[in-house]
Amino acid sequence: MANLVDYRKGVAQVPTRNGFGEGLVESGTRNPNVIGICADLSESTRFEAFKKAHPAQYVEIGVAEQMLVAMAGGLASVGKIPWIASYAMFNPGRSWEQVRTIMALNDTNVKIAGAHAGVSVGPDGATHQAIEDIAIMRVIPHMTVVVPCDSVQTKKATLALSERWGPTYLRLGREKSPVITTEETPFTVGEAQIFREGGDVAIVACGILVYNSLMAADKLSREDGIECRIVNNHTVKPMDEAAIVAAARDCGAIVTVEEHQKHAGMGSRVAEIVAQKYPVPIEFIGVDDRFGQSGDPLELIEYYGMGIDAIVDAVRKVAKRKPA
Repeated sequence: MANLVDYRKGVAQVPTRNGFGEGLVESGTRNPNVIGICADLSESTRFEAFKKAHPAQYVEIGVAEQMLVAMAGGLASVGKIPWIASYAMFNPGRSWEQVRTIMALNDTNVKIAGAHAGVSVGPDGATHQAIEDIAIMRVIPHMTVVVPCDSVQTKKATLALSERWGPTYLRLGREKSPVITTEETPFTVGEAQIFREGGDVAIVACGILVYNSLMAADKLSREDGIECRIVNNHTVKPMDEAAIVAAARDCGAIVTVEEHQKHAGMGSRVAEIVAQKYPVPIEFIGVDDRFGQSGDPLELIEYYGMGIDAIVDAVRKVAKRKPA
């Protein structure tokens, strides 16, 4: 089981985007071919430190997200390792055709950091809340999709993805979120982690809602005697199929948790694997076919049914569906 902080006693709160900024600076130091290209959002995407540390490796192109991808594709073709960043709604959202054709069809070594994903963007509202991005990226051939659970893991993911070949999407949050992993917690792209042991129901989560899943598991243990396995499923593509099948086999029921539309996201991929290899009852936590809205980030998580109590209810429901 992965090494975690004692999250029950309170945790630090740091945006996952901060971990990206730290990891990018270190990646640029390790390899001068790592470059950063930004579409006029260097502070929001945490490119500022990279720009100061490696000015010769940074390019600012202004608000031109399609050109952001095109430029990165060209630079990747001559051996550079471009990280490109904007709000996820704009890149990959606005630039999806370029991502598909220039970046992925040509199997380029371009990395996208999609910031401000999920409803926890808060007051920026529906136009800026990317809750469809996992779906549109995981469907593209050759694309790696990673959704880290906290800022520490995001730094590790940034370093690992900088050294891994191929088109990549790294999903980042804007709001401060709980830091549950440590420097010693292992991270490998494509390998899910067990954050809590349990044999009654498996909660398969990604992103900042892994923390809510852990808290829900503790509540279920206290109140119902239901022991949940928590799987940090940080790599949506290529997903760790062995970990998903093991969770289905050992627990007999699954709840998926993500700050994204229920349709076509991480949970849908889990369901595809389970349907093919080890069918068990599944419930899905996520946004239910709605757009976001302006509001306090934590209140929006609750409003859209992704809070601790919603996870608890889903576990109780799916536990009743397990075969006798």
